[in-house]
Amino acid sequence: MTLKNSLCPDGATGSTITRRGALLGLTAAFTLGRVSLAFGNAATQNRFVVFLLRGALDGLSAVQPYGDPDFASLRGSLANGQPGAQDGVLDLGGFYGLHPSLQNLHTMYAANEVLIIHAAAGHYRSRSHFEAQDYLESGADQRLNSGWLNRAVATMAGAGSQDLALTMGLSAPLLLRGPAKVEAWAPAHFGGEPSDELIGRIMAVTQHDPLIGPALREGLKERGVQPAGASGARTAHEIVLASTAGEMLARPNGPRVAALEMGGWDTHAAQVGRLKNQLRQLDDALAALKQGLGPAWRQTVVLVVTEFGRTAHINGTGGTDHGTGGVAILAGGAVAGGKVRADWPGLGSGRLFENRDLQPTTDVRAVAKGVLAAHMGLDAGALERVFPGSGDAAGLGGLVRV
Repeated sequence: MTLKNSLCPDGATGSTITRRGALLGLTAAFTLGRVSLAFGNAATQNRFVVFLLRGALDGLSAVQPYGDPDFASLRGSLANGQPGAQDGVLDLGGFYGLHPSLQNLHTMYAANEVLIIHAAAGHYRSRSHFEAQDYLESGADQRLNSGWLNRAVATMAGAGSQDLALTMGLSAPLLLRGPAKVEAWAPAHFGGEPSDELIGRIMAVTQHDPLIGPALREGLKERGVQPAGASGARTAHEIVLASTAGEMLARPNGPRVAALEMGGWDTHAAQVGRLKNQLRQLDDALAALKQGLGPAWRQTVVLVVTEFGRTAHINGTGGTDHGTGGVAILAGGAVAGGKVRADWPGLGSGRLFENRDLQPTTDVRAVAKGVLAAHMGLDAGALERVFPGSGDAAGLGGLVRV
């Protein structure tokens, strides 16, 4: 038996759930385009959202250390201009600057709602997407069958209470899998749309073919499908999903924890154009999430993370390859923002990790632990269960407003 989801705004995609799911309302997850969303409930009025960027965001492009004397020569065409120049970075205080596509994030930064942690990385050194994502979401030195956010939700919810998880889609991310029971629901024809990356590759191969190229472009246009980097249907999907997430989190009886995923960050080639559009979509999604939350934004922390950074040097195809150090971003009305925190390692000779990557100086687990402790009320024992074996990554203080 199904009924309209009491937590879902009228008209939102994927609005039917089981009666037991509606009554308990612990967890929900669904996917739209390249973005998927999962929810979890907890006994608190504070909200916590984790935004996973799959494919490895180039942190040196998203938050550019333009004040480092080696940055411009190292990055070449990937570096934007100085603040104030045409297509220049958005200044963050004289050393770092946001990519110009991150206009909304810059506005939040000016309102002290964004805190950036640079030279951040997971506790692992794998450059494999699959391994790194598993380690990032497991939160341990080995792949577990549960994610650290699921274990945190279980701790916040209390033993034996609200043990139902509902997946709206084919699966929830590992980050939010775990002890909670999971029921699945998916709309008809779910998952049948090809990825942006696949569409982009097909378009690149066929663009000069006088017969196939025009026919393919016209066919995609008629279906409302656009290649990576294009505006339109896919961007609208991300905005709608983020806005819906905010509205659901804002409700008095709604979930308090959410996880979103966004793919398309594996920029091995033609990075300038691809990343410009990817970052704009992320920026719009964060703005939509804030708008959907409304006044509840003041009680919200959003953690944006990716599996690893990318190489410091530009490669031969105008892109970057799998790297190590990158950037983590905290956004929300509860964030003690308006600054960049970094033990900056430098980009000069002898300062790069394995002579190719930004040297990581902050463990992403320390960021997550700092938020979970100060914002969601987890004590030291709970944090050890959430991140087993993480004693060397003490939670960072001063991340959220007191």
